[in-house]
Amino acid sequence: MIITELLSRNAELYGSEICLTEINLDLQDSHNVIWKEYELVENNPAGEYRRDMTWRVFDEKANRMANLLIKRGIKRGDKVAILLMNCLEWLPIYFGILKAGALAVPLNFRYTEDEIKYCLDLSEASVLIFGPEFIGRVESIYDKIPQVKMLLFAGEDRPSFAENYDRLTANCSSEDPRVEIFEGDDAVIYFSSGTTGRPKAILHTHSSLMSAVYTEYEHHRQTLDDNFLCIPPLYHTGAKMHWFGSLMAGSKAVLLRGVRPEWIIKTVSEEKITIVWLLVPWAQDILDAIESGSINLEDYDLAQWRLMHIGAQPVPPSLIRRWKKYFPHHDYDTNYGLSESIGPGCVHLGVENIHKVGAIGVPGHKWQIRITDENGVPVEQGQVGELTVSGPGLMKCYYNDPEATEAVLKDGWLFTGDMARMDEDGFVYLVDRKKDVIISGGENIYPVQVEDFLRSHDAIKDVAVIGLPDRRVGEIAAAIIELKPGVECTEEEISAFCNAMPRYKRPRKIIFDSVPRNPTGKIEKPRLREKYGADHIVATQIEI
Repeated sequence: MIITELLSRNAELYGSEICLTEINLDLQDSHNVIWKEYELVENNPAGEYRRDMTWRVFDEKANRMANLLIKRGIKRGDKVAILLMNCLEWLPIYFGILKAGALAVPLNFRYTEDEIKYCLDLSEASVLIFGPEFIGRVESIYDKIPQVKMLLFAGEDRPSFAENYDRLTANCSSEDPRVEIFEGDDAVIYFSSGTTGRPKAILHTHSSLMSAVYTEYEHHRQTLDDNFLCIPPLYHTGAKMHWFGSLMAGSKAVLLRGVRPEWIIKTVSEEKITIVWLLVPWAQDILDAIESGSINLEDYDLAQWRLMHIGAQPVPPSLIRRWKKYFPHHDYDTNYGLSESIGPGCVHLGVENIHKVGAIGVPGHKWQIRITDENGVPVEQGQVGELTVSGPGLMKCYYNDPEATEAVLKDGWLFTGDMARMDEDGFVYLVDRKKDVIISGGENIYPVQVEDFLRSHDAIKDVAVIGLPDRRVGEIAAAIIELKPGVECTEEEISAFCNAMPRYKRPRKIIFDSVPRNPTGKIEKPRLREKYGADHIVATQIEI
């Protein structure tokens, strides 16, 4: 089966049922309003709005998009880039590209103009669809991307150098173009986070997309009665692939534009949300808001909320213990994946395994995992090695980069770059990114372990541990600590707290600062190394 067939099936079976709702609880940032047709919620002077879409309209909009592309000469295998904030039209555009037999190329909305150009060039995109937030960035490069033959603008006040997406698609047929598509055909190009350099273009087939559907559905068993709250950016595999469970079930989903704790809880209550996927910082913010009194759970109807799951980065066990204190009835799951493995699910904890919180889990649906040494040989149980995965959602390659592909894809196994260990029950625990391991005086320090320990301190909201150059021992561990709002704490207090750790693991430098994270919640350690590395070279005299 091809993923677009699921959309057509839902349009036939549940055509009049609402499938997507877009909610914006703050219109003060007027540039975030892409579409003129939003409906203002009654009796809400603050400017709250929502828009709904049925499965039939979703399918029709996707068909119009596909027919427009075909009419303009876009062929099977051509690439169409999407540069939009989360909005109700995002997924119909994505599915329309797929229905045309073209490849969808989602772009990170935080990209600079240079990064946009780089990704368009690397992916060989011939069409770019963009929203009003990106007019300036696209205007600065549109005459430097000659391979892009069509610029479509999604929004009001169209710039002169682009065509109006809404008007053009309105004049196209809403019937399925019925382009013949096969499971092995190329479908999408996603870009890596770029936390270690330039983003890589990750090529997946239609078979990969369907594997993500089956994996998500198998893990979380969505039903027609579920309602999924989608907050993370749709350009990333994480949010979209979790929504694939809703696609499989024919159930509803809500796109919430904003991450304030009060907005999340309000939306869960009023929209009768049953499943929420959060990033670690958002879960922490919700708990902090509850504990500070700014959220009173008794003010909300949350009885239907059955599942909270987290992915995209290591999850501190202390966070889940706090979560279960306030939401004891919730099922919980941890999801691990990479864009190279079509997003979340190649490893997952499983809702039945909450006693193993701290682990990322066991092999996902139809996936295999190994922990290997630098030569790809499996290590003994309990030893630290590199996590490698194999399964139906592996990328085809890094597009136009055979050298990078060869470095990570070997005999059907993806070398993830994550260091991990497996316990006696077969559960995998992330230790750290291979490139983030700190070698201090010959000892390996895994920052994630130190971060998990520090997050158990009552004053700490977030923390990142990085290696700083040291003349004597090579590197030392430095902890960048973000305190909870209104809380005071000293270096001496943190150092005393760290005495419970083995001496060699203790941070040798404490820095109070905010912890930067990218849109998918990953700590941007290269930024921290750049900020602190050169100016904090010290000669330690500490016994190791």
